[in-house]
Amino acid sequence: MKVVCYCQHVLGIGHFHRSLEICKALAVQHETVMVLGGPDVYLPETDVTFHQLPGLMMDSNFSKLIPCDAKQDLEQLKILRKKQLLNLFKDFQPDIFLVELFPFGRKAFGFELVPIFTGIAMGTLSPCLRLCSLRDILVEKKDKEKYETRVLNSLNNSFDGLLIHSDPDYIPLDHTFSATDSITIPTKYTGFVTPKHTQTKNSIRPQLKLSKEDKLVVASIGGGNVGAELLQATAAAATLLNNNKQIHFHLFTGPYSAPTLQDKLKAYESDHIHIHSFCDNFPDWLQAADLSISMAGYNTCMNLLEASIPALLHPFTQNREQRMRVAAFSDCCDFTLLETADLNPEKLVELICEKLTHSKKSNAVDLDGAVKSCELISNIKLWNQQ
Repeated sequence: MKVVCYCQHVLGIGHFHRSLEICKALAVQHETVMVLGGPDVYLPETDVTFHQLPGLMMDSNFSKLIPCDAKQDLEQLKILRKKQLLNLFKDFQPDIFLVELFPFGRKAFGFELVPIFTGIAMGTLSPCLRLCSLRDILVEKKDKEKYETRVLNSLNNSFDGLLIHSDPDYIPLDHTFSATDSITIPTKYTGFVTPKHTQTKNSIRPQLKLSKEDKLVVASIGGGNVGAELLQATAAAATLLNNNKQIHFHLFTGPYSAPTLQDKLKAYESDHIHIHSFCDNFPDWLQAADLSISMAGYNTCMNLLEASIPALLHPFTQNREQRMRVAAFSDCCDFTLLETADLNPEKLVELICEKLTHSKKSNAVDLDGAVKSCELISNIKLWNQQ
């Protein structure tokens, strides 16, 4: 079968990486095209074919779309994107259209998505199975009733099925979408989506020349341009532990971090404090680590669950998503919420030292979401049951 997966990232790259894992699983069996439309992102070698639309993102206030290339005109860019997406469907004629987040989010991209759904419904585009790909937690909306009515109208009338990339034993959709019972199309939970690590703990640690007694602390802020305060606080705390030669800190900036962040953090470097740019094998670092200090995005938390290591998590403060995710796993995993007051270097040192006394803690969270998504998507009959 032929699959088109549409994924539009506007802040970080969590949406991209989750969708990529699903596409990689699909590409083993199906001809898979992943449509991207956000800021440039590293594209790995894979069987997935990437189709890049001219880049759009949200402004700093999340109030409007802006071109990634400031020299381009927004309205002309939207016309071009709409045309390119329509042409892809006419030429490729997919059997399956997998849409990440929309209509639960990405409302601003309806200008190019609605014509596709209309074309499929009217027969001007080839018929195909239309599935929504949704993460675990939805951000809060000012007018909840209006939002949920709009989502239901689009979902129930334009889609054939809904895939929720979560484990309902921990985060069911109705925790953040109260109108779940009004969804009339087939809905399936896939488990959480996370990449499988390719190395073992013993492969990275020797590269760093760490003994069994040494402690490796990995600090990160995901792929976005937020979280600088967490890395700076961690670096300041690490300097207070410079006399402890067995604690080694490795800090990772994000691909969209401000260029000045690297320079600020470099000032803290020592034999035990190391600064890195975002890397593609980051899950392997977590497998090697004794403690993670990070934000609480979807991909980071899934990587932590797979690694089973203790974690200090500082959530993004502009919405409820990351705080809710930490709370959902706190009972089954060694996750501790970092409040803003905890970023005081002396306080953070206390928390780090206490966490480093903990061992790995296994969990029963379903993390096989990419493979299960592929199995569900491939079962066409499943979506024609209602």
